[in-house]
Amino acid sequence: MFYEIELDQPLQDDKPHDHCGIFGIFGHPKSSLMTYYGLQALQHRGQEGSGIVTSEYDDAAGKYRFHAHRDFGLVNDVFRSGKIFYELLKGSSAIGHNRYSTTGASNNKVNIQPLTVNYRQGNIAISHNGNLTNFQGIRQRLQDEGTIFQTTSDTEIILHLIARSRQTEQVKQIIDALNQIEGAFSIVILTDDKLIAARDPYGWRPLAVGRVDGAFVVASETCAFDIISAEYLDDVRPGEVLVFDKETLESGQPKSYMLNSTANKPAYCIFEYIYFSRPDSKIFGESVDRVRRKLGKALAREHPVRPVETEKVIVINVPDSSNTATLGFASENEKQGVKTKYEIGLIRSHYIGRTFIQPEQDDRDVKVKMKFNTVKGVLKDKEVVIVDDSIVRGTTSKQLVDLVRDAGPKKIHFRVSSPPIRFPCFYGMDFPKSDELIANKADGDIEKIRERLGVDSIGYLSLEKLLESVPHENQESYCTACFSGEYPTQVETRSKNQNEC
Repeated sequence: MFYEIELDQPLQDDKPHDHCGIFGIFGHPKSSLMTYYGLQALQHRGQEGSGIVTSEYDDAAGKYRFHAHRDFGLVNDVFRSGKIFYELLKGSSAIGHNRYSTTGASNNKVNIQPLTVNYRQGNIAISHNGNLTNFQGIRQRLQDEGTIFQTTSDTEIILHLIARSRQTEQVKQIIDALNQIEGAFSIVILTDDKLIAARDPYGWRPLAVGRVDGAFVVASETCAFDIISAEYLDDVRPGEVLVFDKETLESGQPKSYMLNSTANKPAYCIFEYIYFSRPDSKIFGESVDRVRRKLGKALAREHPVRPVETEKVIVINVPDSSNTATLGFASENEKQGVKTKYEIGLIRSHYIGRTFIQPEQDDRDVKVKMKFNTVKGVLKDKEVVIVDDSIVRGTTSKQLVDLVRDAGPKKIHFRVSSPPIRFPCFYGMDFPKSDELIANKADGDIEKIRERLGVDSIGYLSLEKLLESVPHENQESYCTACFSGEYPTQVETRSKNQNEC
């Protein structure tokens, strides 16, 4: 008997998930196509839905028009036809969004961004990466005052705050709205004749600025610039609002404003370096690849693996996010006088979608076997080190260990290039409840985690060594709440779908 299973999340579901990828471009004749390419590069940041909104000046009507296309699925699924770009998404400015929901139901199409409205100052659209921590209070206040919400997303309150602002100038209305919200937000806003990029005062989520063919581009990661051959210029600073308009194209300088804030230092999400961002991106001004190699080296110094039953150890990574940390671990373990060889021991299928045919409903291993397989000749009779970037629930990690065990290694060691995750995130990561985290199930006892995973040894990178490995040249500081429980701000607790209609 066979069953077709619709997955709530991609197959490798024992990982943190980030809240979306955003992209914006101003002053390019092929703005929608450029946005499409940018969203392709940012696909790893969200796979539930995708959308693009453009602004076009209609000469015949003498006014601006917004054009939008958004739907469930990957970027290629949503934008299947070239006609979408050449016949619908016209205009020289655009914003786009790839969605992974952390607030608002994932199965509600109205939550797919960019969100758009028309108000007294014209058209406006928004794409948001992050989570607002005072969302509930503001939403309740607006509802009490008669506001009608169309979505269950926290992003919509920003549009309502803009529309209700008493300021007369549009940019000031946007700044007024952003000064009322708290939490993590990197956003791009499209108006009739402007592109606006903003970042919360703590700078949790990255937001970079670039230029191509005279146009300005903004994106969650610089890998979105590489695909369109854009030059990386700088990051939007924490608490900064940048305005790109016609004058910007002429002067080469966007207008810059700063939000009101009591934040005395940034709180960059350290998981951007550990897991979220692509290794070929530059995040918070630093190469992700460089940082991950340092994490791997620090892990090897703190928890080296010295073989007992074989002459050398085989080091393998869990594809694909731990690739570069694994390279760092292998090279540093070798430096310590241990014969170490990096091998490709796990093969990941890149073609498994959100739906697949499962032979037996109760076969819990089929998900991981559909996604991973072992190179048995590499692992058999070897002392094997599995390097991963993080462990959340531990379910996938346990299944991977069992898969590797079936290949016949002498021993299996597990190394993690981050500390144990023990606390939920309220700033844009979709962690399970605290009691679902393997570190909490084991009461913080690393030996119990080792027993649960069924490995011969386990080692996590300590928080101290993690912080030593990330950049501090420009006085950067980081949010480590998921490891330490020390939250930079007050937060409202809420469930992901609490506001679903």
